[in-house]
This record gives sequence, C-alpha cells and structure tokens, in this order.
Amino acid sequence: MRIACVGGGPAGLYFAILMKGRDPAHDITVFERNPLGVTYGWGVVFWDDLLEQLQASDSATASVIRSNSFRWNGQLLAVEGKQPVHLGGHGYGIGRQRLLNILVERATRLGVRVMFETEIENADRLREADLIVACDGVNSRLRQLGRQQFQTDVVVGRNKYVWLGTTRVFDAFTFAFVPTEAGWIWCHAYGFDRSMSTFIVECSPETWTGLGLDSLADADSIRLLQTLFEQHLEGHPLSTHVRSQGGAPWLNFRTVTNEKWHVDNMVLMGDAAHTTHFTIGSGTRLALEDAISLAARLREETNLPAQLERYEMERRTALSRTQSEARLSAQWFESVPRYIDLDPPQVFALLLERRSPFLPRVPPRTYYRLYRATQGNAALRKLRKWVAPAVKGLYSRASAMRAKRKRLSL
Repeated sequence: MRIACVGGGPAGLYFAILMKGRDPAHDITVFERNPLGVTYGWGVVFWDDLLEQLQASDSATASVIRSNSFRWNGQLLAVEGKQPVHLGGHGYGIGRQRLLNILVERATRLGVRVMFETEIENADRLREADLIVACDGVNSRLRQLGRQQFQTDVVVGRNKYVWLGTTRVFDAFTFAFVPTEAGWIWCHAYGFDRSMSTFIVECSPETWTGLGLDSLADADSIRLLQTLFEQHLEGHPLSTHVRSQGGAPWLNFRTVTNEKWHVDNMVLMGDAAHTTHFTIGSGTRLALEDAISLAARLREETNLPAQLERYEMERRTALSRTQSEARLSAQWFESVPRYIDLDPPQVFALLLERRSPFLPRVPPRTYYRLYRATQGNAALRKLRKWVAPAVKGLYSRASAMRAKRKRLSL
C-alpha cells in the first residue's frame, strides 16, 4: 500500500512506524511542513496506560520513550496566601521535540521517508497514494479544504492561555493560583526532563485585558508573568517556545469535531480529527491511540472504505467520554471564582472532580459534602461510579446535538 501521512507529529509518525513495522512492503511517506527540530510546545504529559499501549503495539519505541521520560510525583494545589495541598500518584512528561526525535529515528530506521519543509497545499500532489492520512494538527490544511465534506465544527473556548517553559523543574504536577487586581490567574506546571518544565498560564479574558496582556509586547508579557508567579518559579525565568518560530501567542482553546472522519481515500487522525481541552492532558495519548486503531483496522480488513469506517466508529466510541470530560474540565477553569474561595482541601477535591457532570449544577459546598460522604461509604461510591458515566453520555450527546443545530442554522 502507498501511504501519505500529511503531518509529522506523534500521530502520523507512530502510524507510519506501526504500518511499516508490520509490513515492510508498504511505501510510506510522512510530509512535515516544519524544518527538522522545529516544533510548537514544550513537554507533553501521559500516564502508565499509554506506556502499556505503546509496549503492546511496538515495544522498541515504547522502551525508548519510557527511558527518556521524566516521572513527576503527585499533584500540588497552591492558592496564594494559603497552605499548599499535595496529593499522591504519579505521571510522566517528555519533551515534545524529544518525543518527535524518537519517532523520526524509529520511522526512518524502518524505511519510512520523512520529508521536512514540505507543505502539502492540497491532495493533488498525492494522487498516487492509496491512502492519505491528514494528521497535520488543529489547523489541518487538508481538512479545511474538505470542511463541508468532513462537516467540521470548531468551538472557541472562553479563557486565554499561553504555553511557556521554565528551567524550574516541578517534581509534582502543580496548579498555582495567584490573585491580582484584575482577577485570578493560574498555571499548570509539570517537569518533562531533568532541566525543564512546561508552564501553561491561563486566565479569564477579563483578567487578561485587565492586566494589559492584550497589548503588551512578548518580552513585557513574560516579565509580568515572572513577577506574578515569582513565588512558584523560585527565581527561574519563563521562556517562549523551544526552537519555534514567533513569540508567545495567547490563545483561546479550539475544540474541533468532525461529523465524518474519512472521505474517499483520505482519513483524519489526531488533532485534525478532534481536540480535547489541554486541562485533561490527553492530546498526545489520543493521537497515538488513533494511530494504533487505524493501523489495526487496516491489518484486519481488506476493503479500504470498510477499514476507514470501522476505525471511525471505534475511535468515536472511545472518544465520547473523554470529549465530555474535557468540556467539563474547561468549564471548571472558566468558573474559577465559583470555587477558589473555599478552603484549599475543598478546592483541590473539586478540582479533581472537575470532570463530573453534577459539579456545575450543585453548589460547591453542597457538592463537597456529598463528595466526602461518598468517600466514606463504599455503596455510595459504587453508585456514583455507576451513575456518572451515564450522565456524561447524556451530556456529551446533548452537546453534540447543540453543535449540530448550530451548524444547520448557519
């Protein structure tokens, strides 16, 4: 099979690795618009479940990723002026560029062609390909050209955020909330190697404009953020994107969904197919799971339309709950003033509960009391675990219907 992957991110590279590893006769090319060594972002975060899936799919790649990962321990909530709260557990971070280097090396060793600085403006250049995989990110050019066929919908989030890095290594996944005259501003910070951490700053649009971040130059914006988070940075500087072009853009998160994931011999994968809010840390995992699923379907079926249809159905089902949780998580952070005046242990409990569909509908203190009651009662915990997924499913379907009605009204 002749396969063209448009986009050299984790999804496209890992899919190429799986396909070439299972059948060296496949002719696979990955096209990446950026030069080698240039990427957006800092570190990505994941958990043991992803490592287990990678191990089962391609043990050689999994071994290298595991050995290059930074393990952070627990989660920390710090509300300025109050005692920090720490919770156990662990997760992993890895530099996005390091992850891409690992995947590029593995792909090229297997015989995949990886072509950097190659922009694919439309599918005409790929006419000879049996399969075109559009995995070129949230701004996918190929998806935008077929927007009507894919029935793409984009919902823009309310809060502003900026993706930064710092040389302060956060050993725990840290949420730090800082009050300002313009409102609350906070960070999501986690280490991804022994010398760097990801440092995402988020706030409401009112706080963003109130602090003047809408008009400050990049350097001035960085200096202001360093001052605001001085206590948490411990003297370390903030930096803009690693080896990327441009400055430090403030963004609004865009939730991308598509009614169809494949048209003719073109299929969407990763952020081109779907995005989930960064506050649940699932983007890289979902992209790699897309790659695993598509490779498996292509191996099991012999008819391409059937293969792509089965892949789409499988991933839609798997993503339904995650997308619902991502919307609820984004909503929690868009409602920080609703929770932040509680005692830190209560704030932390509700932060960890942010994926619950009940939380936005119940007064925070009441919800916390119910939460505490279920923690001490095994039967109530079991009932809660049984009811919540069903409610999330209803929430997800209702959100999808609202989005569909919105599209039809345009």
